[in-house]
Amino acid sequence: MVKRTEQSVKIFLFFSALIFLISCANQLPPGGGEVDAIPPEIISSYPENGTTNFTDDYIEFEFSEYVDKRSFKDALFISPAIDEQLEISWSGTSVEIGFPNGLKDSLTYVVTIGTDVVDVNNKNRMLNSYSFSFATGDKIDKRSIGGKVYGKDSEGTLIFAYKYADDTTKYLARKPDYLSQTGKDGTYKLNGLAESVYRVFAVNDEFRDLLYQADQDLIGIPGKEISLTNTDSTYSGLNFFMMKVDTVKPRLLGTVMTDSNHLVISLSEECDSASYLANNFQIVDSTSNAVYPIDFSYRNKTKKEEFVLVHKNKLTTENNYFLVAKKIQDLEGNIFENESTGFVVSDKPDTTALKLVRTEPGRNGSTDFKNPEILLFFDEAVANKEIKNAILFTDTSKNKIGFNLSFIDDATISLKPEIDLKPEKNYEIKVNLNYFSDAAGNKVDSTFILKFQTITGVDFTGISGKLTTTKNNVVVVLQDSKDAKKFFTAVPDKTSAYKFERIDAGIYSMWIYSDKDSSGTFDNGYPEPFRHSEEFYFVPDTIKLRPRWSVTDYNIMFE
Repeated sequence: MVKRTEQSVKIFLFFSALIFLISCANQLPPGGGEVDAIPPEIISSYPENGTTNFTDDYIEFEFSEYVDKRSFKDALFISPAIDEQLEISWSGTSVEIGFPNGLKDSLTYVVTIGTDVVDVNNKNRMLNSYSFSFATGDKIDKRSIGGKVYGKDSEGTLIFAYKYADDTTKYLARKPDYLSQTGKDGTYKLNGLAESVYRVFAVNDEFRDLLYQADQDLIGIPGKEISLTNTDSTYSGLNFFMMKVDTVKPRLLGTVMTDSNHLVISLSEECDSASYLANNFQIVDSTSNAVYPIDFSYRNKTKKEEFVLVHKNKLTTENNYFLVAKKIQDLEGNIFENESTGFVVSDKPDTTALKLVRTEPGRNGSTDFKNPEILLFFDEAVANKEIKNAILFTDTSKNKIGFNLSFIDDATISLKPEIDLKPEKNYEIKVNLNYFSDAAGNKVDSTFILKFQTITGVDFTGISGKLTTTKNNVVVVLQDSKDAKKFFTAVPDKTSAYKFERIDAGIYSMWIYSDKDSSGTFDNGYPEPFRHSEEFYFVPDTIKLRPRWSVTDYNIMFE
């Protein structure tokens, strides 16, 4: 009886111990309680940062909590790169990385744990990458490069650094010599760099293969190479804007002749404004070898890759025709020349008169009294351009307002008063449409009247100051913090003063760039063939602009 009892106790203890071990082996989040929102962090590492004459064939990390092993493996970067397969072994919250063939002599190594590491409990990411350096020789390289990647997707961006040899080397075709990763706020630092000149890129490496793939990865191009040739030299402020490189040439997807005068054209993507011009196209009759011009063109107001060409030629349904584009260039600079597409001729006559379909401002709308622009949008190309006398611009006292007229495209007219209007006043634009005709000669006997008023602008705000810089052709950009597409630019005058006036109140960021190509727009550069981006500086703090109050003496420096 005693033996059976002892045996039962032993079995009970055995299974209790087994259950205990199983529960310890499973890294499960505790049930109930508050959700874990604390990110993991590295609390210690071996060897210590800055260690020299390191001879061991392994390194170690201790985390503050259990982390996902796969995420750690994906976030581990060592530079210079280790060619062999690493041996990674875990013990609780500690991890050991072994180098089966050891490390090379007299070399500085930089180990970086990126922000892709997440904890087991709630998949919280590390806030910042962790990096340390050690040397297998008696001297450690302490040079560094730092900066920031700007944009909403900046977190976790990898920083590729290459020792610069010449401008013909295709650096991005191989893995980088040194590597780092941005933190939550987009900042990064490359530590432990040897004496050299460096070309650095920012890459959203989708596959984490340490190779840039243009069809899947975003990239940031540097404004210059960084020379670290002095002892313990440091460079800060190498910043990046990310972009998706488009390497696909634009194409003509289709041409549909809707009547005897109109061709609706579809492109594969939005292109630059010159690609839509009438003189960029011609009609070729392959049956008779005749070539016909295009007379007018205008953009589709809703589809940026679609537009309409208008011609006055007499085409026959029996012949074969092609539309030829001399040059189509997309917004990334990709060019396709002498692109052609066939189309079926329509002999349906155009009998519909053009209409004025929309205005800016709209009827009974409002606009600023300073430098106003009134836009008239037609549903058809205006064939006769001498129509200024058909437009009457007056105030409420019937006083005529002088204006300048221009065509944005053949279906969009811009009116700009010769002088500023008066605040809080009513104005009227009367358009006699009987003077307007389309390519087929269609007219409409009616008058369009647009009434609008001006605002005082007392709620506007502004900002001004001095810009100190050694750069040339600088442009100051004031950008809405909530809407990146809403921005204003200013060029400092000869006294280095800049000014933004009549701006809507809100929170803005400010940055400055050196417009080297004098294009008036920021050049992001290009990876292959390589072209530097234009250098820029981002003012660290956002600017709150209050209504009815302009900020003055907001001085900035761009070195």
